[in-house]
Amino acid sequence: MRKAAALLLFISVAGVALLLARQETTTPLQTGPPPALTVQTGFTYSPDARRDPFKDLMSGRELRKADLGENQLFIDDLVLSGIVKSKNIYTALIGTAQGFPMFAKVGDKFADGYILSITDTQVVLRKTHERGIPLIRPRDVIKEITEEL
Repeated sequence: MRKAAALLLFISVAGVALLLARQETTTPLQTGPPPALTVQTGFTYSPDARRDPFKDLMSGRELRKADLGENQLFIDDLVLSGIVKSKNIYTALIGTAQGFPMFAKVGDKFADGYILSITDTQVVLRKTHERGIPLIRPRDVIKEITEEL
């Protein structure tokens, strides 16, 4: 019993000593004014073999329609859905590969060619490029409307 009491007394004294040591290591409350906040006035960037994200990518270049990625449709992917005639001008209703319809007139350009002519039953497209390479002899692609019964 004496050993148990001595052990209990030792554990409680060690616990109190640890609590006192822990309280001494904590920082006391400051009674003075709070520290001043610093404000950063400018940004710096260290590229480390990366491009500067704040630099204008188009600086010194004029923006063209080709740069915007307009009409990246290919002639082989187009589906002729219909032809509309208004004031003796034909307009083709074309379905794209994604399924979206669009209206196209003579002279409209695509990624690999343009529309050469439109009649009441067909659209003639002139293919000038094949997979980004210019063709020596452009070839004509005819898309026709067939009557469904």
